[in-house]
Amino acid sequence: MPQYTPPLRDMQFVMHEVLKVTDEFKALPRHAEVDADTINAVLEEAGKFATEVTFPLNISGDTEGCKLDLATHEVTPPKGFKEAYAQYVAGGWAALSCDPEYGGQGLPFVLNQCLYEMLNSANQAWTMYPGLSHGAYEALHAHGTDEQKKTYLPKLVSGEWTGTMCLTEPHCGTDLGLLRSKAEPQPDGSYKLTGNKIFISAGEHDMAANIVHLVLARLPDAPQGSKGISLFVVPKFNVKPDGSLGERNGIFCSGLEHKMGIHGNATAQIVMDSASGSLVGQPNKGLAAMFVMMNAARLGVGNQSLGLTEVAFQNALAYAKDRIQMRSLSGVKAKDKPADPIIVHPDVRKMLLTAKAYAEGGRALAIYCTMLLDKEIHHPDEKVRKDSAEIVALLTPIVKAFLTDNGHIATNACMQVFGGHGFIKEWGMEQFVRDNRINMIYEGTNTVQSLDLLGRKVLGNNGATLKKFGKIIGALIAEEGVNEKMAEFINPLAYLADQMTKFTTELGFKGFQNPDEVGAAAVDYLRVAGHLVFGYFWARMAQVALREAAAGNTDPFYQAKLQTARFYFAKLFPETATLMRTARSGSAALMDTDAALA
Repeated sequence: MPQYTPPLRDMQFVMHEVLKVTDEFKALPRHAEVDADTINAVLEEAGKFATEVTFPLNISGDTEGCKLDLATHEVTPPKGFKEAYAQYVAGGWAALSCDPEYGGQGLPFVLNQCLYEMLNSANQAWTMYPGLSHGAYEALHAHGTDEQKKTYLPKLVSGEWTGTMCLTEPHCGTDLGLLRSKAEPQPDGSYKLTGNKIFISAGEHDMAANIVHLVLARLPDAPQGSKGISLFVVPKFNVKPDGSLGERNGIFCSGLEHKMGIHGNATAQIVMDSASGSLVGQPNKGLAAMFVMMNAARLGVGNQSLGLTEVAFQNALAYAKDRIQMRSLSGVKAKDKPADPIIVHPDVRKMLLTAKAYAEGGRALAIYCTMLLDKEIHHPDEKVRKDSAEIVALLTPIVKAFLTDNGHIATNACMQVFGGHGFIKEWGMEQFVRDNRINMIYEGTNTVQSLDLLGRKVLGNNGATLKKFGKIIGALIAEEGVNEKMAEFINPLAYLADQMTKFTTELGFKGFQNPDEVGAAAVDYLRVAGHLVFGYFWARMAQVALREAAAGNTDPFYQAKLQTARFYFAKLFPETATLMRTARSGSAALMDTDAALA
């Protein structure tokens, strides 16, 4: 059976020693009183909930899956899921970072980030039920009418009701401009929605009293394409004026997807048959409203892979220390045993350190992004709010794609550490691989994220936002450029930062002449950008560790951090050279292939 220990020490290191989040919070009136002790106490309890309540349901939930009653259209999640959710609600976890106006605790997003990392390590399939509710909350909080907020937000904040995002349809995939679901206006100002949706995570279950579906559909006079999409809130049970639940609405589950992983989550096919709904935001402006939820979901998906990377690493490390096989190439290490533990073998260490480096780098990036979200919403200075929003927008596709790609690499590597046992269900490793695989696909495939990064976030404003982040990196380089002990981290980072400007300019010029050049280079470009961002955070983490060592701190945590940083820059960061070369190779080798693909 797998094991899991919440990485509280590393979370505290990133928050308190690297990013100094409490200093940042002092500039935010809402969070000015939040101190390190409060953060640590909340996360300790969150870790207990993840390990004691949801983690024990991970393998059993995967084995049992969800069951649909075709006669009633009701879905029953795996045994224990509903009771775990009731404990989650009773503990106030759903309200952690929500607006106090609607019953939330008003704590920083950083705390919610760490809570959800631990929940994803413990049980990604279960965590998707409350996780999607946060996106629905964010979208309604930003774009809902006063009546919609009054009706839905307190229930979403408390966790009494859950939420979904009903986007795609069988013929659409990512191209939402093709969707056909229709919304007919009614005399009372409401709408009747008809259509079919697929791949709706947590789309039907009995864990909460109501499910708040956010649905994309077309009004009768809507223009074609993505400019003709509107957003509607469509509850599973209609809500009476006094807030109590009324009759069953015409939105129901017609089938469950049979999936590679996340078996414990009800991925539903949804049918709407004259379902009652209300318009969210402006007519034909639904994508703008939904993007609030989608961007929250994209950060959440990156966090899912971060959680799986961490738990896979922990189990592979424990196994590698215990499993004996062959002798070390440099001589016997375990003289009292017939073979050495496999952790003595260089490539086993490479696989372990790859997962460790990607987990700890991803954690720093994810916490940084949620700190920026706190500043974007709550900082009193408009320029700080605007700059924070701009950097988050740049980093969101990197969080979604780079962390999920790394999760794929890491969970597969950790399964490999187990050898044949990794392929066997009871060890739990193959489930981490299967569960992670969807993260690279949904909320916009990683190719879509790459196109978003290069085409919109970078080239769309001539690299202005990239230059802003470049200045953040430049400040660290200027600070540590003459420090010999930091040279092994700063020099490669400085070189890539300089190359990134030339690289981006070159791709932009080629893309202006032929847009397929952007499509051909985008995936490689995002991975280069991901390493640039990771390189920055690994350099900052090494900086803190070196300062602690210089001050006489002998805590092995800092030595481990330095060793992992050295591994990252020596073995993973150099991937950027190959990626830039392949990105520069152009589109011809891909597009001039009609004969090869005939």
